[in-house]
Amino acid sequence: VQLQASGGGLVQAGGSLTLSCAASRRTASNNAMGWFRQAPGKEREFVASISWNAANTNYVDSVKGRFYIARDKARDTVNLQMNSLKPEDTATYYCAVGLRPYGSTSARDYRYWGPGTQVTVSS
Repeated sequence: VQLQASGGGLVQAGGSLTLSCAASRRTASNNAMGWFRQAPGKEREFVASISWNAANTNYVDSVKGRFYIARDKARDTVNLQMNSLKPEDTATYYCAVGLRPYGSTSARDYRYWGPGTQVTVSS
């Protein structure tokens, strides 16, 4: 399975970006999908997850109310709508397919990873 993420870029603080991630085949349909991020010199951090049926979502506290995760099961894609971006959101963002139907905040619970897309928020 290959994951391809897109939508990263440079944006001013307060702006918005939408990240998209597509799986190469229908292996993500019965599994949770998630987004993580890693800033330079920091560990990879959980951002958001969505269950296999899109009924359950989870977010790290720092993005609640600003980021929204959604998935299109028919296309095996997951999107991350990011609003009111802050400089501290600057990182490389990774999408991932989970090992189980419901999401987890631990990177160890994800099986397949995309190559990452850079998000830079200027102040």
